[in-house]
Amino acid sequence: MKTLVTGGAGFIGGNYVLRQILKKGNQICTFDKLTYAGNLNTLSTVMDHSSHIFIQGDICDRELLVNTISEFKPDNIVHFAAESHVDRSIDGPMEFVNTNIVGTSILLDAALNYYRDLSVADKDKFRVLHVSTDEVFGSLGEEGMFTESTPYDPSSPYSASKAASDHLARAWNRTFGLPILITNCSNNYGPFQFPEKLIPLMVLNCLAEKPLPVYGTGQNIRDWLYVEDHCIAIETVLEKGASGETYNIGGNTEKTNLEIVTLICDIIDDIRPPKSIKSRQQLITYVKDRPGHDFRYAMDISNIKKKLTWEPAESFESGLRKTIEWYVANTNWLTDIQEKKYQQQRLGVI
Repeated sequence: MKTLVTGGAGFIGGNYVLRQILKKGNQICTFDKLTYAGNLNTLSTVMDHSSHIFIQGDICDRELLVNTISEFKPDNIVHFAAESHVDRSIDGPMEFVNTNIVGTSILLDAALNYYRDLSVADKDKFRVLHVSTDEVFGSLGEEGMFTESTPYDPSSPYSASKAASDHLARAWNRTFGLPILITNCSNNYGPFQFPEKLIPLMVLNCLAEKPLPVYGTGQNIRDWLYVEDHCIAIETVLEKGASGETYNIGGNTEKTNLEIVTLICDIIDDIRPPKSIKSRQQLITYVKDRPGHDFRYAMDISNIKKKLTWEPAESFESGLRKTIEWYVANTNWLTDIQEKKYQQQRLGVI
């Protein structure tokens, strides 16, 4: 299988590339702009692998993208490339519009032109999988879950740009016949996640015994999905999914932000007892809430479970401990980011 992976030096894309390279016979072309969140250190073990090609490129660069697709000749394309942090979308929304909407349209158009020139046999196996988010559905109350038919109601510039990209993907399928699959996933966590996101940020601050900023009252709820489970789900959708279909992917784990931070404190206290305080829970501080902060997300994954026989394998507690242990063992990966890209500053404050 030859797969073009856009955004393959990012968090989820990088984990996906690393997993695919281990499979005999697979060939991967990673296409990544290497923005602040793209990190070649994530791919250091496979950069020189005989089955891996890396192209530094922007999906908005039509000529480079078209040339890459025509030369690599993929059997499928997995589209991770996106600006993905809500707080950053508040500070700079137009970058999200450009990458997530314009960039996706350029990718879809390039993929369609490539698809039209394929033989009948190659057309039958070609797929484009567009990776999206549960945030396109907006906010839930205390009850209910997102299904594949939930109306879109995005709240942030980030989620609005991803909603638009989902609509474009469906349009290219329905209008032009491009074989598209769409996945909407819940919050991911695991190794190699950029430390602006909740879990790695709290791990980093816990290790340094710095304040742990919790937005509002900490009662916002998310469904958490271990990144390895997500990668397996994407493999499953590519192999078994029906063209034009959408599949919700979630971890069956709803936690408040405060519960997450408290659990991180307890695990790190167990791994590395604190030096200057009794418990790292003492570091929890409540800060001004994010503008337009959605209250709750929860994914109904009965569709993918029933049709494709996928469900998450990792429990949240075991996955979180694995994640924390990875960050503790890979402090150089974090230190490099701190020195060059991100010093845990607050973003998205109006």
